[in-house]
Amino acid sequence: MSDQLQRFIFSGHDIRGQVVTLGDAYRDILSNNSLPAPAAHLLGEFLAAACLLSTTLKFEGILTLQARGDGNMPLIMAECTHHSDLRGIARLEADAVIPEGAGLRELLGENAVLSITIDPAKGSRYQGMVPMEADTLAGCLEHYFERSEQLATRFWLEAAADTVGGIMLQIMPGNNAATAEENAQAWDDAVAMAATVTAEELHNLPHDQLVYRLFHELAPADMGMSDIRFRCSCSRERSEQALVAMGEEEVRELLQESAGEIAADCQFCNQQYRFDSNDIDALFGSPTQTLH
Repeated sequence: MSDQLQRFIFSGHDIRGQVVTLGDAYRDILSNNSLPAPAAHLLGEFLAAACLLSTTLKFEGILTLQARGDGNMPLIMAECTHHSDLRGIARLEADAVIPEGAGLRELLGENAVLSITIDPAKGSRYQGMVPMEADTLAGCLEHYFERSEQLATRFWLEAAADTVGGIMLQIMPGNNAATAEENAQAWDDAVAMAATVTAEELHNLPHDQLVYRLFHELAPADMGMSDIRFRCSCSRERSEQALVAMGEEEVRELLQESAGEIAADCQFCNQQYRFDSNDIDALFGSPTQTLH
């Protein structure tokens, strides 16, 4: 059950759902982020939400869920690919003091903005943004879908020290499996049923049992399961591409300032890629003149 996402639909109605539980992937990501408990729990919620949202991808690509604010945590981000590869990061101000039990607004500040970015392997990049006006990530995501996508969507997210779980329900557009009145009643029933879920169930109950316990009256149909893993997309090749994008002159100046070796650090997994003068020559060719 750990590190898995279960998809289901209510086949007699235009409603789909997902349930996710993260264990090892969550712990692996936290091992690369030294965070106090409230910040770690919020990162866990972002990771679970990114997994749930990634099921909407109908193509190869990456979904990024990110928030930026003016609080003690100016940045938090989770990414999930169509292969269910997951990574995430949270950054705290150097002098941040995080009180026990701090919530979303205490961490991100009063002026935080939430963005969802879809970056397909082929095609155009899409990004939607909304102010974070709710007190929870689940509430902010629901506002996002209400404003940006006009799709009724609900989230339940629970993070603990080493596990995180979540549920997402969403109206499916255009299927017309039932009348508007029947669909509306089924939606209200599904939301009421999901609202009875406990943190203990989200963390520990096998997904098939959880879906049956909550929604058996609506006859949920299993739509498959995905295994989730922590996997960073960084590589030496991508670091080389970043150096090339900087330009030769700037890179060679940086090489001189760095005592003959440039270190490129991945913020997500702490992997470090090092480049000496021979590596830079291989990227740009031997220098034709001395830079000053």
